[in-house]
Amino acid sequence: MSNDRTAVSANKDIATPEIIDLHPPEEAIRDLMVDGLGASSKTLPCRLFYDERGSELFELICEQPEYYLTRTELAILREHLPEMADMLGPKCDVIEYGSGSSIKSRLLLHALHEPAVYIPVEISCTMLEQAVANLRQEFPNLEIMPVCADYMQDIDLPRREGDRRMEFFPGSTIGNFHRDDALRFLKRSARFVGGGGALLIGVDLIKDPAELEAAYNDAAGITSEFNINLLDRINRELDADFDCDWFRFRAIWNPELHRIESYLISERDQTVHIDGETFAFATDERIRTECSYKYDLPLFAELAAEAGFEVEHVWTDPQQRFSVQYLVAT
Repeated sequence: MSNDRTAVSANKDIATPEIIDLHPPEEAIRDLMVDGLGASSKTLPCRLFYDERGSELFELICEQPEYYLTRTELAILREHLPEMADMLGPKCDVIEYGSGSSIKSRLLLHALHEPAVYIPVEISCTMLEQAVANLRQEFPNLEIMPVCADYMQDIDLPRREGDRRMEFFPGSTIGNFHRDDALRFLKRSARFVGGGGALLIGVDLIKDPAELEAAYNDAAGITSEFNINLLDRINRELDADFDCDWFRFRAIWNPELHRIESYLISERDQTVHIDGETFAFATDERIRTECSYKYDLPLFAELAAEAGFEVEHVWTDPQQRFSVQYLVAT
């Protein structure tokens, strides 16, 4: 990128930012896990994947050859970021949900015209600390206000008075939400950015089921380890006694609901104890850990409109496997 597009504001001396910790308390995490496992069809919320180890494993998933999502989205961003930056305009506040290691946001920040502030929101405080330290080296004059929080909860984000607010939500994480949750998230985003504010969002598209299932059942078994780590986390944090050797992972395509469903499957009859609660598992009983919805372009535009956004531009790869969409709050 040329120097006139760099994401720094000259002559600022900004101290190393302190993380704003809005992370949910341990009892809230405990209730989520216990409620999900106590349901008739057992579930665990996918946002609990991202402890320190889970965040590391997800970064490895993104590098697997079967996992087309990350490399396809990065290719779209690298090709079209100058156009996206022109649409977003100068001196905007940038809020990113699920910022992770901030690989994609670094590309965006380099492309933008003098962004006013970058607010990364990430549930893993350890990963957030590492990402912010790297960003501070790369963007020494950019104001950064990191927030450790579960962005699916109502949280009070810091506000700055940039010329425009925009949210960055890459990676097709919107697909992890059931429709009602996706609608609620998008409505909250529209309210936060305000009229004329923008959302730049990654949306995975419906495609060959074989390609989809392969992406979530990688040959190296990283996604399996990522899911098993959720049971390890419950063992560590809630003094539970899951025997992880007796659960296997499987992701399948549900054509009726247009989603990948991820499961941990019990390989024998067994009983698990969690913080004073007892849960019985029959052989082949499943815990659903994640749903990954896929959209076509009209279906997502309809969802966005209901939430108060208009889709103004869509970029896709040549095979139309993935999209990055520019939404403006109406």
